[in-house]
Amino acid sequence: MILTLFFAAATLVISILLSPLSNRIGMPVLLLFLGIGMLVGQNSYIPLLPTDTETTFLIGHLALAIILLDGGMRTRAETFRVGLKPAITLATIGVVITAGITGLAAVWIFDLPLLYGLLIGTIISSTDAAAVFALLQNHGLRLNQRVSATLEIESGSNDPMAIFLTIVLLELITRDTPPQLWDALWLLIKQISLGALGGLLGGWLLAKLIQRVHLLAAFYPLLVTAAGLTVFAGTYLLDGSGFLAIYLMGVLVGNRCQKKLSDILQVHDGLAWLAQLCLFLILGLMLAPEEKMAYIGEGLMLALVLILVARPLSVFLTLWPFGFRWREQLFIAWVGLRGAVPIVLAIFPLMAGIDQAHLFPTVAFIVVVLSLIVQGGTLARMARWLKLELPAEAKPLQEIPLEWGGEKAHQLMIFELDGEHWTPPRTLEGIRLPPDIVISALLRDHQLLPYHAQTQLQPQDRLAVIGPIETQAPLAKLFSSAESIPALKETTFFGLFELNANITLADLQQGFGIPIEGEAQISLGDYLAQNLPNHPVVGDRVKVGPVTLVVKAIEGDTILRVGLKLAKADKN
Repeated sequence: MILTLFFAAATLVISILLSPLSNRIGMPVLLLFLGIGMLVGQNSYIPLLPTDTETTFLIGHLALAIILLDGGMRTRAETFRVGLKPAITLATIGVVITAGITGLAAVWIFDLPLLYGLLIGTIISSTDAAAVFALLQNHGLRLNQRVSATLEIESGSNDPMAIFLTIVLLELITRDTPPQLWDALWLLIKQISLGALGGLLGGWLLAKLIQRVHLLAAFYPLLVTAAGLTVFAGTYLLDGSGFLAIYLMGVLVGNRCQKKLSDILQVHDGLAWLAQLCLFLILGLMLAPEEKMAYIGEGLMLALVLILVARPLSVFLTLWPFGFRWREQLFIAWVGLRGAVPIVLAIFPLMAGIDQAHLFPTVAFIVVVLSLIVQGGTLARMARWLKLELPAEAKPLQEIPLEWGGEKAHQLMIFELDGEHWTPPRTLEGIRLPPDIVISALLRDHQLLPYHAQTQLQPQDRLAVIGPIETQAPLAKLFSSAESIPALKETTFFGLFELNANITLADLQQGFGIPIEGEAQISLGDYLAQNLPNHPVVGDRVKVGPVTLVVKAIEGDTILRVGLKLAKADKN
C-alpha cells in the first residue's frame, strides 16, 4: 500500500516537473501524462502502479466533477447571450449526430454488431473543454466571444447526452427485454431536469451561504468543493445528471458570489489540473502497450472519421440556423478535442461486463491521443489562420480583491509601464484617469517610492493602484500594453479611427468624405446590428461602401464603440 502511494506521488511529481517540456516541443501537456501513465502502468516491463475498474470509475467521476465545477465558475453569465442556444443544440442534437456517424463507422471498421458500434461512437462523442481552454490559454489566445462562449457552454452541457446514450445502449445490450422508447425518453428528461434543478438550487444556496458565513480564507475553496461534490452525488443518487448539476452550480456560484471568489478560483485551478492529470494518468495505467497496438490501425481510422467527418457535419448541421460564419463553424468543428469524458465513459462497458469490454478503453485511448496531437497541437495556428483571434487585452501584473465593505467592490492592481507609451518619461498631468482611484505607491529599480502628481513615470515602473473593479480595463489600457503579432495590433485590427456608435452614417460621410449608400440618419451601432446575422460581438465587421466598420466595444447587445478601417488597410 505504502509502496503504491510512493510510486503514485512520485509519478505525479515527475509529470508536473516535465510539463514545461510540452511547450518547448509543441506537445500538449495532457499527452505527456498519458505517456507517463503508460510507462508505469500495466505492462510487462515496469508494473509499478496496478489499477482496477472500480477505482478508476470512482476517480474518473470525482475528477470530471471537479473539472466541471471549475469550468462552471469561470463561465460568465454574459456568455449565455451569444452562446446558449447554439451550444445547447450542439450539446444535444450535435452529440447524437456525432455518435451516429462515428458509431456506424465503428461497425464497419471493427466488424461489430450495430449496438456495439454505436456504443463506441457514443463514448467518444463528447468534447472536453478543459483541455481546449488550457491549450488556448497557454498560447495566449483571445477568441471571438461567439466562438468561445459556444465552446465553453457546449463542453459543460454535452456530458448528460453522452452519458444518457451510453446508459441506454448498455441497457439494450445487457437486458433481455430492451427498454421502450418512452422509458428512454423518461430517463433523458429525468437526467436533465433533476440535474438542472439540483445545480440551480445548490448553486443559489451555496452563494447565499458564502455571503453570510465568516470562515478562514482557506476554508472557502474547501466549502465550494465539498458542497459541489455533495450536490453531484445527491443528484446522481436520484438518477439525475450529477455532471450537469455541478456545472450549473459552478455557474451560479461564479456569477452570484464575489466574496473570496479569486481565492476560490485560484485553488480550483490547481484542483482542476490535478483532476485532469489524474484522469490521463489513469487511462495510461489501464491498458498494456500490446493491447493498444492490437487496434492501432482501426483506432486511427475511426479517429479520422470523427475528426474529419462526424464532428464537422454535426457542427455545420446544428449551427447554420444561428448565423455562424463559415470560419467560426470550421474552428468549432476543429476544436472538438477529446479528453477526460471518453476516459470516464469507456469504463461503463467494463463495469457492465459486456463482451469485448476491453475494446472500449483501447479505442478511447487511441482517439484521445490522436485528438491531442492533431487538434490540440494546431489549435492556435487554426485560430489565427481563420482570423478569429482578437487583439490581446492589457492586464495588470497582479490583482488582489479588497474586502472592506461598501457597495463597490475594490481591488489593488499592480501595473508595469511599457516602453511604447512612457518614452520619454512624463507625468500624469493632463491625462484623464478613471474616477474613484488612488495611486498608492511606485516601485522603481526595486525601490518603493511614494507617488506624487509631479512624479515622472518611466518604462518598467510598477504602479500600485486601488480602485473599483470596473476601472481595471481602462487603467490597463493606459499603463500597459499587450504583446501581439502585427496583424493583431489594435490599429491594424480595428482600424486607425475609433468612433462613437451613436454617430450616423450621414456624420460618417460628412466627416470622412466617403460616399455611402444607406439610410443616412441611422446610427453606426444600429446599422451594424441590422446587418449582422446574430448577436453582435467584438470583432464583428460590416462593409459600408469603401470602409469597414468593426465592433470595438459592446455592452449586452448595445454597440458602444466602432473601429473604422479603410479599404486598403482591411486585409483581415
